[in-house]
Amino acid sequence: MNRPRSENPNLIEINAFAFMDRMRKRHGSQITLGTVPAGVWEDLAAQGFGLVWLMGVWERSPGSRACALAEEPLRQAYDTALPGWTDDDVLGSPYAVFSYTPDPRLGDEGDLLRLRETLNSLGMGLVLDFVPNHLAFDHPWTSSHPEWFIGGTDESLREDPALFFRTDGGSVLAHGKDPFFPPWSDTVQLNYFSPEARSALVSELGRIAGLCDGVRCDMAMLVLNDVFAEHWGRHLAGSPRPGTEFWADAIREVKRENRSFTFIAEAYWDLEYRLQLLGFDFTYDKKLYDLMLNASCQEVKGHLSGDESFGGKCARFIENHDERRAAVAFGRERSLAAAVIMATTPGLHLFHDGQMDGETVRLPVQLGRKIEEQGDPQVREFYGRLLSFASGVPLGTGTWKLLDVGQAWDGNFSCDNLLSWVWHDRASLKLVCVNFSGLTCQGRLRIPPDLIQAGPMTFRDVATDEIYVRTTEEILSGGLFVELPPWRCHLLDLL
Repeated sequence: MNRPRSENPNLIEINAFAFMDRMRKRHGSQITLGTVPAGVWEDLAAQGFGLVWLMGVWERSPGSRACALAEEPLRQAYDTALPGWTDDDVLGSPYAVFSYTPDPRLGDEGDLLRLRETLNSLGMGLVLDFVPNHLAFDHPWTSSHPEWFIGGTDESLREDPALFFRTDGGSVLAHGKDPFFPPWSDTVQLNYFSPEARSALVSELGRIAGLCDGVRCDMAMLVLNDVFAEHWGRHLAGSPRPGTEFWADAIREVKRENRSFTFIAEAYWDLEYRLQLLGFDFTYDKKLYDLMLNASCQEVKGHLSGDESFGGKCARFIENHDERRAAVAFGRERSLAAAVIMATTPGLHLFHDGQMDGETVRLPVQLGRKIEEQGDPQVREFYGRLLSFASGVPLGTGTWKLLDVGQAWDGNFSCDNLLSWVWHDRASLKLVCVNFSGLTCQGRLRIPPDLIQAGPMTFRDVATDEIYVRTTEEILSGGLFVELPPWRCHLLDLL
């Protein structure tokens, strides 16, 4: 793949079915993923996106769709997200995969290859889903290879009918499950202590890798050997624990063919670093999300001041298909401050389709259509400026340093609400300061002396287009003075 690789790429998540519904309304009903007008992708490239995650391209399960239509809580969620929805809008969950072939309503493998070629020509990569923990409960393997799944007995089914089910072929198998939530009734749990199942999944992953430039791996920590053993041990019937981790084997196999292939892990429970050590390029940074949503500015700073090698492999986000819309979860102004933190710190920056317009309606993944929201022009303009700032050098490949923020004057502790960092390389310097509070705050940014040039330093604030000129003496003596209203930021580009 011939494209420059950013160490800190911007990724946009797009719901494949909702996206294609929008495209067909604009460009005709016969359009496929491979025939979307190039201008659509050119716009994303111009905004600074290096990766496009098309969420939900794989063939949906008929059984999963039946579950999605039958479950009352889901029907209530559809009422909220898409008033007037019909059964035709319900597709089933994209995380109950029926087969790793493109859903024919979106196109075929040729369409994915054409799309990848288009994105690559624009300097972008295509990311698709891989769901390691489970498959759709009616997946063909449940008939051809029931031994690849967690099995049970008639007694298991009687004792725990929520966890176990009987397949059409007569086998008793377990539904997929996260240990902290009820079983997913439209899935079947893969057995990661089965060498044959692991081999088959590595083969599936290798085939997927031939169609795209990266995968986002759903709930990746669930298939770690110790996690799997703790969760499913009593149902493994003495199966020996594998001598290697699945991810180490799978990532090595895929990267043998394509060293630049990108692995992104949805991961929680403080297992992110382990997954990075096993080969993942990026792991979800849910901790940063939770801190920005619920904790103090100083706790956010504490998280960002951690190990740089870990932070550079974090996937930062303020919304995705699993979370509430940022404008709702954080509130409008606070969400923009959080977006600055997310988009200008090291790592992968995960944006969600509609986030840059300030959309407020979260679409359940089972639906294939979304309402058209009006959007917020001011939010749209802000994100345009933020992406322009975050996409240029030196944020892609330069050096990042978290700055100390001192008191503007003795006794003024409002500086505790200010976060600041600098990006630099030999030719450029950019400085970020965010007021992550509901108060007007002042502080002094202590820029390292080796980054301070002789003579006046002139900054343009990309957020506002204002120009600031500061003397070297001022910056060296006490630090660069800043004053910011609630939830506002400076995006300073040294001219």
